[in-house]
Amino acid sequence: MVTRHVNPLEAARAASAHQRTWFAETRARVEAGEPFAVVNADAPHELFRAFDIPYVVNQWWASVCAAKQRSGPYLGGLRERGYPDWSDQYGSLALASALADDPEPPWGGLPRPTFLVAHLTDDAQRKIFELWARASGATFHPLSATVANEVPPRWHETIHRAWEETIGGDRIDLMVAELHSLIETIERVTGRRFDEQRFAETMRLANEQAEWNARTRDLIAATSPAPVSVADAIPAVMLPQWHRGTRYAVDAARALYEEVAALAAAGAGPDERLRLMWVGRGLWFDMGFYRRFEERHGAVFVWSMYLAVAADAYLRYGDDPLRALAARFAAFGDQINMPPWSSEWYAAEAVRNRVDGVVHLVGDALRGAPFITRALERAGIPVCEIRAHNVDQRAWDAEAIEARVTAFVEGLA
Repeated sequence: MVTRHVNPLEAARAASAHQRTWFAETRARVEAGEPFAVVNADAPHELFRAFDIPYVVNQWWASVCAAKQRSGPYLGGLRERGYPDWSDQYGSLALASALADDPEPPWGGLPRPTFLVAHLTDDAQRKIFELWARASGATFHPLSATVANEVPPRWHETIHRAWEETIGGDRIDLMVAELHSLIETIERVTGRRFDEQRFAETMRLANEQAEWNARTRDLIAATSPAPVSVADAIPAVMLPQWHRGTRYAVDAARALYEEVAALAAAGAGPDERLRLMWVGRGLWFDMGFYRRFEERHGAVFVWSMYLAVAADAYLRYGDDPLRALAARFAAFGDQINMPPWSSEWYAAEAVRNRVDGVVHLVGDALRGAPFITRALERAGIPVCEIRAHNVDQRAWDAEAIEARVTAFVEGLA
């Protein structure tokens, strides 16, 4: 079963309306000859902001394709061309849409990129973007993925300011060097010059946006019943996230906080009888999934990584904006996917949000998933694992999965 989720938050509706207007304007800019980038979610968007080069986030476009029920046909077309349709569908779905012969693509279709930027966090990333660069003529700039030998305890409490010690100077040094290389590449291809003053302001605004998101995250954690569910909050958080470093994004994050605060003060919100946590990527092709458990069981998903990441993954204070940007992304994937970084963070967030149980969507991250589940269970939180992919609807057995989660929720009750 797939149901359309109607969001009651004004902040979410405003973000969706802005995104459609912005995307139409972006398409017009590219058609007029401006450069354009497609970047992964863990790539340094802020550099393109400083160059005034529009960009689209690869995973956001994948979510649009999935929401429009295009993931099956697009991934099938990838398979027909001889490429795997079972490997990193979240990363390859936008490429599949670009290669597809679709007369009516979502939102008019993704423009042809000038630049492609990806963090090589898994084996598929380089191949996906090399193929995309070959098909489009874009310049592909990969960023190295590194790991730490040691992880400081409770790193999420220190990383905002003490990021040099928390992440490690060697990792940040490498990322700084690769950011310099990316800047040089953009300058060479476009003839534009990097505006350091504009970049510093971009970083300042990005921190301000993250501060508002942190307030919202903390307010929801402390409030029962929760004033909003994750299905309501995700678009209100993530759509402005892709405009990070702008006054619009700061104002949108502040508007979300103020709306959630007003709901909390009024005691408004879902009929909460159980508090649930969603670990994993958003279920873009069926956002109504979360609402159905709320309506049937009073089981409200109060936490997803998107609002929490919007605080902990982006706040980086410091006097050197480029080094702070390197610190923002040198360990970005660790926080979400790499135990013990990820497992410790999820467990701490579960306890802080006082959840009764966790639904863990295990997709590509099979190696890290057991450690996350164990950390949650050690913290005393029951976990229900479901095996599926967040954008590949072909692998979604709705009846079996909803029955499994229903049994889990009823057991908690």
